Amino acid sequence: MFSSIKKLLIGRPLKSTELGEQKLNKTKALAILSSDALSSVAYGPEQILLVLITVGTAAFWYSIPIAAGVLVLLVALILSYSQIIYAYPHGGGAYVVSKENLGMYPGLVAGGSLLVDYILTVAVSVSAGTDAITSAFPVLHAHTVAIAVLFVLFITLLNLRGVTESASILAYPVYLFVLALFILIVMGMYHIMTGRVSPALHSPIGTPVAGISLFLLLRAFASGSSALTGVEAISNAIPNFKTPAPTNAVKTLMAMGSLLALLFSGIVYLAYFYGVTPKAEVTVVSQIAEQTFGRHVMYFFIQGTTALILVLAANTGYSAFPLLAVNLAKDKFIPRMFTIRGDRLGYSNGIIMLGIFSTLLIIAFKGETEHLIPLYAVGVFIPFTLSQTGMVVKWVREKPKGWIMKLLINTTGAVISFIVSMMFFLTKFAQVWSILLFLPFIIFLFHRIHKHYEAVGDQLRLKTCEPAVPIKGNVVVVPVAGITHVVENSLNYVKSLSPDQVIAVYVHFEKEDEAIFEEKWNKWQPDVRLVTLPSPYRSIIQPLTKFIDTVQRKASESNYQVTVVIPQFIPKKGWHNILHNQSSLLIRAHLLFRRDVVITTVPYHLKK
Repeated sequence: MFSSIKKLLIGRPLKSTELGEQKLNKTKALAILSSDALSSVAYGPEQILLVLITVGTAAFWYSIPIAAGVLVLLVALILSYSQIIYAYPHGGGAYVVSKENLGMYPGLVAGGSLLVDYILTVAVSVSAGTDAITSAFPVLHAHTVAIAVLFVLFITLLNLRGVTESASILAYPVYLFVLALFILIVMGMYHIMTGRVSPALHSPIGTPVAGISLFLLLRAFASGSSALTGVEAISNAIPNFKTPAPTNAVKTLMAMGSLLALLFSGIVYLAYFYGVTPKAEVTVVSQIAEQTFGRHVMYFFIQGTTALILVLAANTGYSAFPLLAVNLAKDKFIPRMFTIRGDRLGYSNGIIMLGIFSTLLIIAFKGETEHLIPLYAVGVFIPFTLSQTGMVVKWVREKPKGWIMKLLINTTGAVISFIVSMMFFLTKFAQVWSILLFLPFIIFLFHRIHKHYEAVGDQLRLKTCEPAVPIKGNVVVVPVAGITHVVENSLNYVKSLSPDQVIAVYVHFEKEDEAIFEEKWNKWQPDVRLVTLPSPYRSIIQPLTKFIDTVQRKASESNYQVTVVIPQFIPKKGWHNILHNQSSLLIRAHLLFRRDVVITTVPYHLKK
């Protein structure tokens, strides 16, 4: 039944040879890997205005040069990540670059920041999209958390079905959003050029503004730079591209950068000329659309596609998180289960864990995750800074052909990214301080996991582990609860192994039970030694383990192996298990951690 439901939800299993068919072309890759970056157009320009309004609407003209600065950073990041893609074609992005050029710990800082950032991407994006829906339909506001969780479940299942299938479905809303905004920008600029927008709505560029300062402008620049979150996703997801993967990834990155630059600058330009003031209940994009088209079909089309892109921005996390997790798992910093491909050839464990963590975050914050946006942004700019710095070190060390220009690009990106990171800490410390506690914790966790894997490998390696002591014989202990077919089946199995000694152990709670059971046993199995153990406190585990420990100590002196054979009956129907006390499972679970004791279960399958 479970397999049928699984096949219905995620589709039939795919052969390993079908992996090539799951690769993305540039059109689909642009849709699913750019949704996070493109969706930031819906709130990036607004973040700039929210800072500038603190000194008055006359300061809004500063949004134009600030937007130009954001575009400079975007160009530096796009060019830098293009170089990273060619230099590290197997993916990994900021984590791999930082680890190889700056050292293990900077790499872990970058990797840990991005892992958490992708979880935040899903939680923040889905919550923002849900808010857009509940704003349009206030009756749904009470169900915000449930709606957001359902969205996460839907996107998780979609990604479990495979990269190409999710891309095929999610591409349409992304391109509809791009089309909607392009129509909005073109029509808005047409209205401006034809004089339909009054010049009185905005202050002229260069107007002196009292109270303006470099610190405030840098703060606005940092806030506007939140529009660049998601730019690094393509460099993490290179393995998902069709051959030649690096070339296709770079072309997709360039296309994403171009679209983001046009949409971001267009919205900032219209917001300035329309004199839009940010409001808590209405977004900047909504105000621009309403002034351009009125509350007609086109307005609702733009609002609808904006809500969709905000929800689907979460898919960038689902595309990049599993591949980043693979790189960390291969380096033994997180569990190896993240390297395993699922039935549909995706890294299912990474997809599922991302869905679980983001759901917990949505529930914990009751779907109100907007105050996590600064943490979400600083979680991106730390890896930005580290990856750019790593590339600077790489060019200085290797000095390839044309390295001076590459060095200049990466140095520019590193400096600006560092400034943005510092501005977030300086201006939004109350919202981002937790990252200063989290990063040391996650690095410690990475270190402990790595130490465990190294210790396991050292103990399993034939050249380094202790030589195995030859086993001279075997002593078998069989816990018995009665004289049944289950016990008979186990004893027949034990006798077929021809052990040196077989000991049946019976734990009794009442004294009179001992004599009765011994008499029955001697008639039934006279050739098998029986040991009876009293248990005045009605525990089976305690007297049994104490006896096994005694046998093991004596056996080890003569290099004998102790094997505990546990009889267990298997009901015909799974639900029948809850009707039985599962003593065999408890015994096995308790003995499993005993040194030098082998645990074997002999199942007896019931027929009705």
